[in-house]
Amino acid sequence: MTRTVDEYVSYAHMDELHQLQRPRSQARGELNFILLSHVKELLFRAVTDDLDAAREELQRDDVAAACVALARATRTQRVLVACWESMNGMSVDEFVAFRHVLNDASGVQSFAYRNLEFLLGNRPQRQVEEARTSGHPWLRAELAKPSLYDVTLGYLARQGFPVPEEILERPTTRQHEADPRVEDVWLEIYRHPDRHRRAHRLAECLLEVAYQFSCWRATHLLVVERMLGGKSGTAGTDGAAWLRAINEHRFFPELWTFRTRL
Repeated sequence: MTRTVDEYVSYAHMDELHQLQRPRSQARGELNFILLSHVKELLFRAVTDDLDAAREELQRDDVAAACVALARATRTQRVLVACWESMNGMSVDEFVAFRHVLNDASGVQSFAYRNLEFLLGNRPQRQVEEARTSGHPWLRAELAKPSLYDVTLGYLARQGFPVPEEILERPTTRQHEADPRVEDVWLEIYRHPDRHRRAHRLAECLLEVAYQFSCWRATHLLVVERMLGGKSGTAGTDGAAWLRAINEHRFFPELWTFRTRL
């Protein structure tokens, strides 16, 4: 039994993992805050891994395999959303007791989270430029690839759908902007789902990923409002006001907007 335990610890480097939590205060809630922050970072990576796999499968036109990977990603996304429930168990006075030791540390600085946003297609110019000049190597590598949505539109074009050429040839560092011609493509797919079964299935899987991401943002906003009220966030962010604004963003925009016309 001892040998088995040692192999488990050695294989996953558990001893090193449990040395990474180093609170800077004696406040009761800080350790839990750090643990949950680590859990979320690892889950970001797990979601990214599955979405990257889905992207690769779509580039091979294997929609079934892509949808399996997307379904795994959404399961992990639900765990990510649930992480806020544990964080939400902390009272505001417990959070205030150690907030000062964060200094300028903020979740907005997470390169794993930013990598996930880039992969899904949210590539605002300012954040792209920051990543290209001083960002983590993961981000620069991601920006060299088409986003998951770009690959989706490429797949649809190969299946004969009229995706505009200028959208397909757009540089990977330039963000996709909603286009009524792409909305027309999704409208056709949803008007005739029996005729376009694979594209329809892919669309539903993508929408679930986008939906879960929006749930994450909405829950994040509520937790921040509960913890900070109207205070500014760390690292110079606007706190709840900034989160409220980003809450309006939707990945795969035409997948949301075509519904008004269906």
